[in-house]
Amino acid sequence: MYYIGIDLGTSAVKLLLMDSNGEIKNIVSKEYPLYFPHPGWSEQNPVDWWKQAMAGLKELLAEFDKTKVAGISFGGQMHGLVTLDENDHVIRPAILWNDGRTGAETEYLNIVIGKEKLSEYTANIAFAGFTAPKILWMQKQEPELWKKTAKIMLPKDYLAYQFSGSFCTDYSDASGMLLLDVKNKCWSEQMLEICGVKECQLPKLYESYEVVGTIKPELAKELGVSENVKIVAGAGDNAAAAVGTGTVGAGKCNISLGTSGTIFISSDHFTVDPVNALHSFDHADGGYHLMGCMLSAASCNKWWMDEILQTKDYAGEQTGISKLGENQVFYLPYLMGERSPHNDPDARAMFLGMSMNTMRQDMTQAVLEGVAFGLRDSLEVARSQGIEVQCSKICGGGAKSPLWQKIIANVMNLTLEIPKNEEGPGLGAAMLAAVGCGEYASAAEACEKLVKTKAVIAPDPVLVEKYEERYQKFKKLYPAVKGVLGES
Repeated sequence: MYYIGIDLGTSAVKLLLMDSNGEIKNIVSKEYPLYFPHPGWSEQNPVDWWKQAMAGLKELLAEFDKTKVAGISFGGQMHGLVTLDENDHVIRPAILWNDGRTGAETEYLNIVIGKEKLSEYTANIAFAGFTAPKILWMQKQEPELWKKTAKIMLPKDYLAYQFSGSFCTDYSDASGMLLLDVKNKCWSEQMLEICGVKECQLPKLYESYEVVGTIKPELAKELGVSENVKIVAGAGDNAAAAVGTGTVGAGKCNISLGTSGTIFISSDHFTVDPVNALHSFDHADGGYHLMGCMLSAASCNKWWMDEILQTKDYAGEQTGISKLGENQVFYLPYLMGERSPHNDPDARAMFLGMSMNTMRQDMTQAVLEGVAFGLRDSLEVARSQGIEVQCSKICGGGAKSPLWQKIIANVMNLTLEIPKNEEGPGLGAAMLAAVGCGEYASAAEACEKLVKTKAVIAPDPVLVEKYEERYQKFKKLYPAVKGVLGES
């Protein structure tokens, strides 16, 4: 049988076809526009997601026996606010995870309501990218549109709704809304009251591997698949990527180097970072996880290459970099503000430490190192809570760079395991579809049987020591410049 994973990203939807043995048979990607109507705003049209998902599905299955498709599931960008009216029409463009318009609402939640209460109700504090502040913004700035809102959903759940008619979400994705009681896996009555949301406006909650319905008959006919194709809830992109890399069960770690960067630590038990520098979320395997998220990771390198150096030769720019741990230039990776652990939407990127002998490659190296240092900030929070991490999986576009792999392994003093298949969220979604269809008994079993490692990157003690010295300097930089550019 075939299982389809749909990874709804920020720049494109990626569709992956996997067979029962875990072999990836086909991958299709379809792009759609990203809109910035005002500085700091970030929006997309959910209808674009749906059109491209359907077009991608037809292309994905064109050369295969469509009757063998058993299930479809999802991994998707988290936190986005999708609103539908009573006729299921999209009311306004989706406000995305990287949208920074909700500074006032975030401050209200953290200061007026209070971080302690938020953490008690949801296990997290408010971040500008979370869904709850977006709801408060819409109520204040677009009251007439808010009055029309009958359904509130997350990006991937819009696809699930279109496919099945099931108004649903999963616990991992819902964790990032600031409306979910993460510990008890239910909507928080207190948060719903604070945010003026009725429970009927929110989707039904499922585990990521649970079936939410079957494909609509008319879509089955259009696609040429069986009407019995199961639609499985899926997960937020990081939880889906964790499944795709085998990061399930207690004490496993995954680093994702995508547009944003995350460090994801799975657990069998519910835990909360006492200072809420890390997110405490539900996991796609039925457990929990702690996660640190930096807003600009591989996007820092993309910005540096595409916009500043104006080159697409990413590998070529890295070939001359050899003196690791000795670079005198530092880069703060805060192009879009920062989430973990600083929670500062006004943070800004900058280079520091340049001199007359600073070369082009030093700047490139600083960008790669700055992202690694930023990820380590989150790892240090986890370590301060007594969480021991010795090794980690790594995935995402940036993780394809051998140099960047080496830098991260030594900056973080972690052994990195490179998965054989690098299609994190899409593969994880397909695996969840397989679990939902009964191909595997659990996400853990699917990971054990399907996820293979192709390479291992061990830290070098000499480089670890050099980077330790550099990191101790790096972590002093943000506090020193904090607030200087906040009004610009």
